Amino acid sequence: MRAARASSGPRRLRRLSAWATGAAAGFLLVTGCSTQDAICGGDEYPVLNVGSAGRACVDKKQEPPQGYVRFPQGKVPEHVGDKWDKYWRTHTVDRSGTITEVSPQS
Repeated sequence: MRAARASSGPRRLRRLSAWATGAAAGFLLVTGCSTQDAICGGDEYPVLNVGSAGRACVDKKQEPPQGYVRFPQGKVPEHVGDKWDKYWRTHTVDRSGTITEVSPQS
C-alpha cells in the first residue's frame, strides 16, 4: 500500500503541471497575445522624427511633439522586426512630407 501512495504524488504533480501548461497556452490563444515586442505600449502610438530615422512613442490622447510626425497610413510599424520597422530604419519623412532614404552615417 505504501508503494501505491508514493507513486501517486509524482503522477498527480505531472497531471497538474500538464493542466496548468495547457490552460496557459489556451489563455494566450484566446487573448491574442503576441510573442513579438510591440513598438509602443497599449496607450501609445509611434511617431517618426522628421529628417532622421529617430522615433518616439506618444500618448494616444496627444499630438506628435514638434519635429515628429505620424507614420504614413498603412506604413506604421507595430512590432519590433516587422516589415515597417525594418523599412523605417533606413527611411524618413522630410519637411514636405516626402519619404526619403536616410543617408548612411560614416
